[in-house]
Order: sequence, then structure tokens, then C-alpha cells
Amino acid sequence: MNSSVRNPELEQPLLSEVENDTCRDNFSNAGFWSLLTFRWLNPVLAKGRAERLELHHVPVVPLSETAEKAHSLLQESLRRQKPEFLPLPRAIIGAVWKPLAINAVFAGLNTAASYLGPFLITNFVEFLYGKDSTFGYGYGYILACCFLFAKTLESLSQRQWYFGARQIGVRVRAALMVSIYNKSLMMKYSRSNTGKIINFLDVDVERIGDFFWYIHGIWLLPFQVFLALIILYRNLGAAASCSALLATILVMVSNTPLANSQERLHSKIMEAKDSRIKATAETLKCMRILKLHSWENAYRDKLLELRDKERSWLRRYLYTCSAIAFLFWASPTLVSVVAFGVCILVKTPLSAGTVLSALATFRILQEPIYNLPELVSMITQTKVSIDRIQDFIGEEQQKPSRPNYIKQASDVVIEIEPGEYTWEADSSSKRPTLKIDKKIEIMRGGKVAVCGSVGSGKSSFLCSIIGEIPRINGAGIEVLGSRAYVPQSAWIQTGTIKENVLFGKEMDRGFYEEVLEGCALDRDIGLWADGDLTLVGERGINLSGGQKQRIQLARAIYSNSDIYLLDDPFSAVDAHTGAHLFKECLMGLLSHRTIIYVTHQLEFLDAADLILVMQDGKIVQSGKYEDLIADIDGELVRQMTAHKHSLSQVTTPKEHGLPITRRHKVKQIEPKEVKHDNCKRKSELSEGMHEEEREAGRVKWHVYRTFVTLAYKGALVPVILFCQVLFQGLQMGSNYWIAWATDKEDKVSRGKLIGIFVLLSGGSSAFVLGRAVLLATIAIETAQQLFLSMTKSIFRAPIFFFDTTPSSRILNRSSTDQSTVDTDIPYRLAGLIFALVQLLLIIILMSQVAWPVFILFIIILAISMCYQNYYISAARELARMVGIRKAPILHHFSESIAGAATIRCFNQEDRFVMRNLSLIDDYSRITFHNSATMEWLCVRINFLFNLVFFLVLIILVTMPRNAIDPRLAATYGLNLNVLQAWVIWNLCNVENKMICVERILQFSNIPSEAPPVIENCRPEEGWPNYGTIQLDNLHVRYSAELPMILKGISCTFPGERKIGVVGRTGSGKSTLIQALFRVVEPSMGRIIIDGVDICQLGLHDLRSRLSIIPQEPTLFQGTVRTNLDPFKEHSDSGIWDALHKCRLVEIVKKDQRLLEAPEIRFYDTVAEDGENWSVGQRQLVCLARVLLKKRRILVLDEATASVDAATDNFIQKTIREETNNCTIITVAHRIPTVIDGDLVLVLDEGRVLEFDSPGILLRDESSAFSKLVMEFLGRSRSNHDSEFP
Repeated sequence: MNSSVRNPELEQPLLSEVENDTCRDNFSNAGFWSLLTFRWLNPVLAKGRAERLELHHVPVVPLSETAEKAHSLLQESLRRQKPEFLPLPRAIIGAVWKPLAINAVFAGLNTAASYLGPFLITNFVEFLYGKDSTFGYGYGYILACCFLFAKTLESLSQRQWYFGARQIGVRVRAALMVSIYNKSLMMKYSRSNTGKIINFLDVDVERIGDFFWYIHGIWLLPFQVFLALIILYRNLGAAASCSALLATILVMVSNTPLANSQERLHSKIMEAKDSRIKATAETLKCMRILKLHSWENAYRDKLLELRDKERSWLRRYLYTCSAIAFLFWASPTLVSVVAFGVCILVKTPLSAGTVLSALATFRILQEPIYNLPELVSMITQTKVSIDRIQDFIGEEQQKPSRPNYIKQASDVVIEIEPGEYTWEADSSSKRPTLKIDKKIEIMRGGKVAVCGSVGSGKSSFLCSIIGEIPRINGAGIEVLGSRAYVPQSAWIQTGTIKENVLFGKEMDRGFYEEVLEGCALDRDIGLWADGDLTLVGERGINLSGGQKQRIQLARAIYSNSDIYLLDDPFSAVDAHTGAHLFKECLMGLLSHRTIIYVTHQLEFLDAADLILVMQDGKIVQSGKYEDLIADIDGELVRQMTAHKHSLSQVTTPKEHGLPITRRHKVKQIEPKEVKHDNCKRKSELSEGMHEEEREAGRVKWHVYRTFVTLAYKGALVPVILFCQVLFQGLQMGSNYWIAWATDKEDKVSRGKLIGIFVLLSGGSSAFVLGRAVLLATIAIETAQQLFLSMTKSIFRAPIFFFDTTPSSRILNRSSTDQSTVDTDIPYRLAGLIFALVQLLLIIILMSQVAWPVFILFIIILAISMCYQNYYISAARELARMVGIRKAPILHHFSESIAGAATIRCFNQEDRFVMRNLSLIDDYSRITFHNSATMEWLCVRINFLFNLVFFLVLIILVTMPRNAIDPRLAATYGLNLNVLQAWVIWNLCNVENKMICVERILQFSNIPSEAPPVIENCRPEEGWPNYGTIQLDNLHVRYSAELPMILKGISCTFPGERKIGVVGRTGSGKSTLIQALFRVVEPSMGRIIIDGVDICQLGLHDLRSRLSIIPQEPTLFQGTVRTNLDPFKEHSDSGIWDALHKCRLVEIVKKDQRLLEAPEIRFYDTVAEDGENWSVGQRQLVCLARVLLKKRRILVLDEATASVDAATDNFIQKTIREETNNCTIITVAHRIPTVIDGDLVLVLDEGRVLEFDSPGILLRDESSAFSKLVMEFLGRSRSNHDSEFP
């Protein structure tokens, strides 16, 4: 980031990085031995052992793996690709071919070394069989040393192979993340939704990174089969080896349809997951609205429906995996039965040595047989992910020429040529949203006002100037100079107030203070505990609408641009603040700058040099104020008439209002209450949002216990264990039988030999199938139970939780962690248990040879546990940090997408890209070192178990021969190092993966709100009957340690009356509304509605009986119907009636599809976040919602802030006509909105200042209400008194 300002808390890790030796890149400077044994990781493990590992303790990622370097390599590789081919897969391979080639060498060495064991086992068994007569002890020791060398080479090459694959994965992941982010930041007019793009980062990119672990399987698989055939040919002859090859091919071919099915099902899972994540993201964004309307259950059910679709595909996918697992475990049995059967048919001589060598080969052959479907599945999954990302990155974008920022001598700074623009550039209709008929020239330093009714195209006009709306014809718009943009819906970054204002510019203290003062932020900042270092929550969640608007206005002014585009900057502030902003900012700080401002406050029009009046996407009038106002048939006069009508409702006792001195005094009565309400709460929210909570120490046993017992209370777990023990026992029995029987040809016929072998092997395979199916059943149920508990907990959480928890943290658990639980953890945990059972049985078998082996195992296991304990402290924290470090990337990503237009307009792309690179590097350094820790442990434990195997062989050489057991022990001993590495690797990996369960459980135990329904205290069917609200000594605070916001409010709102609530920013108006809906629970006192204490009711019973039109209108993606009536309680005619009353019928009918299909009208009309509706139109939809609900109590919270005077008058008229028997509580900045009410409540510092009818309060010119009215009229009449009576 270019900004020189940083939060001191955020600086600390950077300082630590310089000071702490562990933060140097140890990997790049490590020597050969250090790289081979991962000794370069020792400082990190020592640090993790000594204290809890934090980000600044972890060394930086090597230069080759940095996001910037990785992305530049990928881009360079992409430029070399031919466009007619799919460029992305080739480009990725081209970018990493060197490390990939080195990795291939290690993979080849590992494979060759792994086949040395089965190759030598014949010699070893033959030596054991006839050592007294033929060979001396020396030959046996040489063979044992060969085994040790082969096993050591296998272990070391495998560790380097696996780590190299992870390293390449880190590089590719970083490069793709940067590419997706850069594309998203550049994208204009895109229909791609944020949820889908987050899935690219969270799932697809991870899968492509993981694929490099499997990529060498493409050529290793035939190489492994070739080596196996050589060994089989040597031991069993040509006929048996050919039959084994055919059986292997048969198993592989039978796997192919399953693998294809797996790919198709996986694509379906991804599509379902996309839909669910998108719906989750939207729901989290709008949770406050859902709770106020008591709609959270409907949207939770919608999420659960989407999860059910995903789960149905997941079920089929996991059962397909079960079939593949069965083939994997059964394949050695099938191949061995075929091979030995052919041997018996062609009468190939068999000995214990050849049989045991063949069995060892079949077990190794199991890997390529299993790897083929898994490899095919992984290739297809990766292809799906690459295709999705390639489609996204390759999406065609219209790129208008960038404006020329060179200062020109000309006085014309904006030339607007005739043209047509539409948001639906990809639709067939191409109906223009905006049509400019004639050329418009805007002069340097000119002030241009844009006005018009709701939905007339004002915001689209500004977007056309900054190039954010597609042009379908015309010459376009030329802009000379730098631009600053203030959107209508405020976009605020997570960070400090100072960072939001500076927005990447250098600090100029004098100018900075001037800007804060001009934007009326100095008072707020002076009262906040942390001043301008106060942290702002996600989307400015802990700021009022007015504060957000003023901060982004300050950001624009501080940018010191040539041209300012302000989209209705005065709508969210009260009359006094609006007048201050206009005078100090537009006419003061920006007096010599070019400004185009959209406004519904018509009193600001006559200060403009040029006024553009818009209607239905066209500029219907343009000129100076005096000329336009003279046209009595013009659109402006119509709007002014509506404005006059609005003002005519406001009468004052004296025409001149307050003397100047009195006015000044009133101006100083700013909200001291902010000090208590906002500032302390902001501090608390800031602390909550600063760093994600992380568990410490080992994953607790209750996490494992919960996970294992979630499905059917753990009843199936013993059954699975029983299946595993029987499978392993029968498999070992079948091997023992054939090895023993081949030496007893005189006693056992060949038919009996093969018959019993088939019977035992078939039995073991049957138990494998049972195990696989039961495991899939448990996995599906466990994942669903975890999802349900987390989802229900989140939906029952209080609003404060959403204020302090960035949605990226919840989304991370809902996507990455849930995916891991769905398809990974159950199999990891089961794999660990199965491997432990197998290891235990092998140890028992080998101990049968000689009891000292058992003691040796105990010693080696003890040393292994010491290593594991030393390693786990650092590894566990690294695994936890992987999840935590992903969330900031997702958060920065979604925040950048939301503010992309602003970022582009301010030319801040480079700074945001650099921030993204930094976050990705932080994530990469964690994943890089997390992968390395596993290999560090495996290198050491592999060596220990290789040593055990070597000592066992020495014991076998030294001991006198007795029966077959030594040879069987040697055969199983070949798998010992692989098995123990698998056990230890799984042991550590399971703990790391269980952190996903831990994180989900963390969000499954969120303290919840009051119950939705209290059965023994439910209101009557028609409650509230009259809508009388009594506030009895009401005290409200946001938490126990914060001061009171509302301080003893006592008053009664009579039923069926209209009550206005006024007061300056921070006086407690919003807190009162929140208390009424119990978003904040009263600390003392009561709120009684029609004789019922609302604190005794369930929240659903309370909120569903009230209605509210919130300050920030919110629409959900979907249909008009789902936005108005998610529970489907109303008929089509009722919905059309509500739309008609809100003047929305024409807007809904504009979509040609709706006219052609009247039976499905209301569908496919609302985009994500309601982006295809103007803010004013959204407020009309919110009005339609409450008209449809027909509740006795209606709350309007600044509900008409973003509409013009005519629409405001219409809304007020509609509310009066449609809700004449309702209690209406109106919180408003516009005095005409409350002046015709029955009563007005004036709040100041959380206390009742006045409560009476407007008429009585206006008679007393010293009343606070009179002062507010005079202030409003003073602003409205300040510039054109003659226009208003």
C-alpha cells in the first residue's frame, strides 16, 4: 500500500519480521544436507515448541514462490501460448516446467526404489530356506544392506517428491489467485457473482494447486505396471505375468466408468456449492434486514434446500468413491487369484519365495490400480476447475479507452457526445438505460447539477462519465483530468477512518484537517475514543449512513482531483449537515473544481452553472436555473412544484426564524451522545474485528468425540472397526495359507490350495466393501449434522455477532472447511484407524519371529512419539493459520469487487493489487511451511522404521530357520516403512484437518438471541390490535461495560397515530428503533405494546407483527415475488396491487420476458444486491413489502432519503391512505416527513427533550423542534426565497 499511515497494531508484525531471525528465508540459503533432511525448518519448530507460533515467527516465502514472481511467470507463459488451444493448462505447465522436471526425477527414483524390495525378496526367502547348505551369513547381511539402501532411497526421494509437488502447488495457487483478482478488478459490466468468484479462490484454485501432487501419476502408472510385470515374469513366468497384466487392465477398465461418473458428480457438487455460497454471502450481507422482517427462517430454509441439493450429489459421489475403494482393496486379491490360478493350470512350479515375492508385487501393483481412477478423477476435477477459471479470466470485456489525464489548455474538461448506454450489454433487447441526444460540454471549474425522479437514469449518467456502463452506440465521452467519485451507496473499506480518507495518498496534515472539518467529520472524530484511528467494520457496519457518506465525500475531496462526480451526497444527512457540506465542500474546498452532483435536494440547484434534468433515461432539459424555472411546462418546474408542496406543510411562528446568534448556538448542539453511543461501541467492534479468534494447543478430545459420535451416535464405528479387523485378518490368513501350502504339495492339492485362497481373499474383499459403504454413510451424516448445527447457530446469533465478524470468516467455514468435512476428514480419520490396525497386526506377526522385535518396536515408537510431540506444536498452529490467513484474501477480494468502480475511478488499482499480493504471500508462507513440517517429521520417522526393518532382517539372517513365519514377516516388513509413514502422516494430518471441525464447532456455539417463540407466552392472533406503544423508563446499552445510550425514556405512542422521531445524529433515534425490534435488549425499563411486555415474547412473534422500511434499502437476488413475499403468503393480485400503489408496475412490466409470460411475472427481475434497480426504486420495493404485510405498527427509518420530493410526497400520501389505522413511527431528516404527524418526539443525548404535537412545539420558537424546522427552512430558502411561499 502506498499510504504512509498504518495502524500501529498492524505494524508490529512487520517490525518483528526485521528483528526476528526466524523470519529470514531459510529455505533459499539451505545447503544440500539441510534440504535433504529439512533441517532448514528447525528454527520454526523450535520457536513453535517455545511459544505459540504467530505469523511474524514464520519465515517469508522464497522469492520463487512469491505471488508477484509466480504471476509474472504465468503471464509470460500465457503470452507464448497460441490462442486457438486452451491456453491456461499449457501456460501453467510452461511456468513451472523446471521444478516439475526435478520433481519427476524424485518421483521416478521413488518408484524404482519401491520395486527393489519385491525384486530382492525372492533371493532373501530362498536364502532363508537354504542358507545352511548354499550361502553363508555374509550374503544375508549384504541383502539386508541392499534392503536398507533401497528403503532409504525410497523414503528420501518420496519426501522430496511430495514437498516439491506442494511447493509447485503454492506457486501455481498464488499465480492464479493474482490473475483472478486482477481480472475481477478490471472487469466492468460483469454478471459474475461474488459467491462464484470466491469459490474460484476457495475451492478451484486449491484443487489445481493440489493436482501437482498427482501429476506424475500420468507417466508413473505405466512405469509401475512395467516394473511389476518384470518381477512377476521372473517369479511366475510368462503365462502368469500376462494374465496378471490382463487382470490389472480389466480392473482399471472397470474403474473408468466409475471415474467418469465421479467427474460428472463432482461438477454437480461444485455447481451446487456455488449456488449455496452465493446465497450464504447474500444472506450474511443482509442479515440485519432479515432479522428485522423476521425472515431469517425463510432464508435459512432456502440455504438448507440448496445444501440438500449439494448433499444429494455428495451422497452419490461418496458411494461411487466406495465402489472405487472396494476395487482398490480387492484388486490384489483378484490379480493374485488369476495369476496363481494360471500357474496351477499351466503347472508352473511354485515356491514360498516366488509366492511371497508375487504377493508383495501384487500389493505394490495395488497402487497404480487405485491411482488410475483417482488420477482420472483428479485430472477431471482439475480440468473442471481450470475450465471454470479459464472461462472467467478469458471473459471478453468491453474496454473503453482510458480517459486522458493530461492537463489540457482547453476550458472544456468533459465532452459528452450523443450515444446510448445500457447495463444489459449482453441481452438481445439492448434497450438503452441512458440515451444522450445532443452534445454536452462541461467547462473547467463548472458546477453541474443533475436532478430527476426515481429511476430516471441519474446514477447511470455518472457511470457513463467514468466508463462503468457499456456503450451500445455513439462516440463516447472524453474526460480531461483526474476524477473522484462518490457513489450513492457508500463504499467504505475495513480499516481506520484515516486510511479511508487518505485512500493511498500521502498525508498532508493541514489539508487533511480542512477536509475533515469541511465534511463535518472533525466533531465525530474528536468524540471517538481512537479518533481517526477508529477501525471501521465490514461495509462500514458500525457507522451511520450519514457518517459513511461524509467519509467517502472526504475521500473524494482529499484526492485533490480535477473533476468530482457526486451521486446524491446529501441524502443520508440531516438538513443542517447537508447545508454545511454544500457550503463548505462544494462552494468552499471545491469552489474552483469541476463538479457534477446528483441531488434530490432542489434547494441546491441554483448554485449550479448548468442543470441537467433527467426523465426515463434521457436528458429532457438542460440550462441555467433561471432559464429552466421559466419553462412552466418543464420537468424541473414539475419537480419544484412537488418540492414547494412538501415545504408548504412546514409552517413557522415567525417568518424570519431564529436570530443569527441563536442559530449559531443551535449549530453547536451536536451530539455529545455520540461519545457514548458510537465511540465506545466502535472501539469494541474494532477489537472484535481486528484478529480472528484462534484455539490454542492440541485439538481437544471433545472435538474428536463430537465428530465421531455425530452420525447415529457413533453406533456404526465399532461395526466399521470389526470389518477392518476381519478384512486384515482374512487377507493375512490367505497370504499365510498360500505361502504355507506351496511347500506342502504332498499334503495339499492344487485345487484345494487355490480354493481356500479364493475363499479367504473373497471374504476379505466383502468386508472391505461393507467398510467402504458404512464409511460413506457416516461421512454424509456427520457432514450434514455439522453443517446444520453451524447454520442454525449463525442464524440464531445476535446482530452484534455480524457487526464484529467479517462475512469472509463465516464463508471460509461454509466453503473450505465444510468441503474438507464433506469429502476428506472422515476418510483421513478412518485411514488412520485402518492403518493402525494393520500396523498392529504386522508388529504382532513380526514379534512371532523373535520377541526382541517387539521391544525394538516399543523403543522406536517412543522415539517417534517424541519427534511427533516436538513437531506438533508448530504444525498445529501453522494448520490453524492456514484457515485464518485465507479469510483476509477473501475479504479483500469481496471488498475490492464491491468498490471496483471507485477503485478504478481513483486510479488505485495498483495499490489494491499490491495489497492482494501481500495477503497472498502471507497465506503462501503459511502453506509452504505447513507442507514442509510434515516432510520434516516423515524423513526422521521413515529412517527409524527403515532401521527397524533392517534389524529384523539381521535377526532373521542370524536366527536358525523355523517354519514359514520369518519369510511372511519379511514380506510384510517390506510395507512397514510405507505403513508407519502413512500412520504418522495421517496422525498429524488428521489433527491438522480436524482444525476444520474445530472451526465449524466454534461457530456452532455462538451465544444466541432470545428464542424465536416462547410457547407459554405467545401473543393473540390479532395482536397488536391498536398499536399503542408505552416506553417505561427505558434504558439501553450495547453491552454491560458500555455506558447507557437511552437514559430513562418514558412516553406513550398512542395507537393509530403518526409519530415523528427527530434529533441530531447520535441522539439515540436508531437505538430506540433497535430496542423496539429487540435487536438490542433493554437494560432496564419496559416496552409495552397493547399491554404486552415485548421482552416476554419470542423474537419471531414480536418482529413478524411489526413492519419497517430501513434506511438502506436492500433487495435480494431472485424475483420480485421472493423480495416481497418470501413465505408465499400472498396472491399474485395482492402483489400487483402493492406494486401498483408504489408505482412499480411499469418498472416490472418493462422486462419483455414478463409481458410474454404473464403466468410467471415477477421472475428473474432482481440482480445480486438489487444492482439493476436504482436506490430510489429499491426504497419503493421496501414500501411495497410493508403494504403487503399490513401490520399495525410501521417504522420508517429515513425511508425516503434517496428519493426526489415528488416521490417522497407520493410515498407519504400512500402511507397515509394505506395505513390510516396504523401506528407509524417515522425517523427522518426531512422535516416535511414528520410535520404532518400527530406527535413529534425530540431526542437529545438519549433523553426525551420534547414530546408533543408539531403545532404546539412550533408555537414555542425556543423549542428544539422549532430550531430544527427553522434550520431546514433556512437551508431550503437560502438561495431562492422568491421561489417558495
